[in-house]
Amino acid sequence: MDVILLERVEKLGAIGDVVKVKDGFARNFLLPRKKALRANEANKKVFEANRARIEAENASRRSDAEKDSVAFKDASVTLIRQASNTGQLYGSVAVRDLVEALDAAGHKVTKSQIVLDKPIKAIGLYEVKVALHPEVSVPVKVNVARSPEEAEMQAEGVDVMASMFERDEAGFTEDYDPNAEPGATAEARPEQEDAAQG
Repeated sequence: MDVILLERVEKLGAIGDVVKVKDGFARNFLLPRKKALRANEANKKVFEANRARIEAENASRRSDAEKDSVAFKDASVTLIRQASNTGQLYGSVAVRDLVEALDAAGHKVTKSQIVLDKPIKAIGLYEVKVALHPEVSVPVKVNVARSPEEAEMQAEGVDVMASMFERDEAGFTEDYDPNAEPGATAEARPEQEDAAQG
């Protein structure tokens, strides 16, 4: 289906471009959200008649978004989540969680403005894009950790998972007996049990 774009759409085009898109994308996304019109003769005439007004409205929305983007300078949020010892989250960080965290930090955003390429499923530092306008987006640092202390360490640049594994290796090590039964521990070797019984 050919459509006329009423605003810039990522990876498609700018205002006034006539682009060919899949029918479902047009029917389910572009048309209902008033991002495009069907490219027929009547709509082309309507668009050309209103082009100056559409472009002026877009420019004013873009300048508002640029002003708002100043408030997002160095914006970051910390999310404390439960995770396994390997750093995998029980669940994932969704767009809704980011909206709530940004709202708590004083940044008003909607779910549709957050661009999350793939779900966050492990602890660590991430950069998430917030699209305030189709032509204005700002990066937000997201710090996902298991505790506030861990979040501080990550913010300082410490790789929490690597440092945790180093601590484990330096801790208690068990004697290894190559002849022991699978699953047997060093404390309960079969020879010792025989000696204790005999």
